[in-house]
Amino acid sequence: MPDSHPLPLVCAATRNDVYTRAATSATPTLQGVLRERIAANGPLDFGEFMAAALYHPDLGYYARSARQVGRGGDFFTSVSVGPLFGELLARRFGSWWREAGSPDKWRLIESGGHDGRLAADILGALQRLELAAFAALEYAIPEPLPRLQAAQRLTLQPFADRVRFLADPAELAHNPLPGIAFGNEVLDALPCQVIEWQTDGWHLCRVGCDTDGRFYWDTQLPVSDRAQLAGLAPLGEDFSIGYRSELRTNYGGFFAPLLAGLSSGLLLWFDYGFARPEYYHPARHQGTLRTFLRHHAADDPLLDPGESDITAHVDFTAVTEAAIALGCRPLAFRNQGAWLTAVGRDWLLAMEGRPDAGLLRQFSTLTHPAQLGGRFHALELAWNDPVPPVIAAADLHRLAMADGHDTAWG
Repeated sequence: MPDSHPLPLVCAATRNDVYTRAATSATPTLQGVLRERIAANGPLDFGEFMAAALYHPDLGYYARSARQVGRGGDFFTSVSVGPLFGELLARRFGSWWREAGSPDKWRLIESGGHDGRLAADILGALQRLELAAFAALEYAIPEPLPRLQAAQRLTLQPFADRVRFLADPAELAHNPLPGIAFGNEVLDALPCQVIEWQTDGWHLCRVGCDTDGRFYWDTQLPVSDRAQLAGLAPLGEDFSIGYRSELRTNYGGFFAPLLAGLSSGLLLWFDYGFARPEYYHPARHQGTLRTFLRHHAADDPLLDPGESDITAHVDFTAVTEAAIALGCRPLAFRNQGAWLTAVGRDWLLAMEGRPDAGLLRQFSTLTHPAQLGGRFHALELAWNDPVPPVIAAADLHRLAMADGHDTAWG
């Protein structure tokens, strides 16, 4: 989830290297579960390993606590800065509600709601700034992990009549409403594949386990599903032997149930990452995979699974392609600073008359290119919008898509 280093890291082990450090995890049961899977079925797909490490219902990193975010946790996000991030999102959401004709009922779906702080900031701002929109709103938070949902319920008690807690977003499909599905630093935590370039092409980096119980990278298996690599084909084969990176083909599966809960509206994602050519630049030979614990980045995702966050940057070109395949249309792809500045124009004008030093510091942290404003991006897409949106040519260029692609979106 976090991002605090401009150049990401990945484990430096070479083909079939065994990790020399003995496991010291405080959750050996999770390691036991993973070892049993490997013993029964052979090397484990890294995506499955990552999913267990983060989302195992009892032993995964996110299942253990809701206190990973903030200065006292493992990473710092835009929500940690203060309530202004939520207020600026609320302003965008309220503006969309009015542009959509002020529907009597509408829905926000927040993915990755964590402890509910962002939801509280958004709901508080909507109640203050857009009371009619607030009164018409259902705020849905899909959360399968009981501890996180309990934390959300506690945080959002003041807004209990506006919030719908559910384990699965598919529950929303029977009654779709106009609205917006969104998330802050969610896509980077979706399980990914790790791939390595070898003399005969791309190989999967799977997770094996030696006789001492230590996990290691196994790169013997070539990628057999060529469709998974379709997006990489235009990049050619100018990769050095041993070049590693990540691959996600699960964006569409993640988006589909969210869109099923919306009759029309927007998708909006904030995260760190790149368009595809930059993501797979030959010089980025160690990929972007890393772990975070107590604000320290590490490059060994196989050590102590369940004890730290595992994250990989987002390929925003792949995200856009997956959304287009489901019927969405791109609206904007900008760094977070530019997006928030555009959304917060009225707020900034109001600040001129009564400047608040604390809020202005929050705004600077969220938007300054050297802070969160430059490291994070906002990707906004329309869903079932009767008026075809127009995406700026500059945004298309940044997504590594030619202008001609917008005819295919129709």
